[in-house]
Amino acid sequence: MQGVNMVKGVEFVIDDSGEKKAVLIDLKRHGDVWEDFYDTLRAKERESEPRESLQDVKEKVLGRH
Repeated sequence: MQGVNMVKGVEFVIDDSGEKKAVLIDLKRHGDVWEDFYDTLRAKERESEPRESLQDVKEKVLGRH
């Protein structure tokens, strides 16, 4: 595998057939973008989890069941 750098601080890892397989990100340069990307991934993973209404959470926190 080899790397291709198209944007400063971002490098695509390319396999022998030329297909992009991974990305290396300079976190000093793009750490804020990485945090947004990671947060989006985590939210997408949790889409199917059950939800609680704000009112239910408030009642639990305040001890009013």
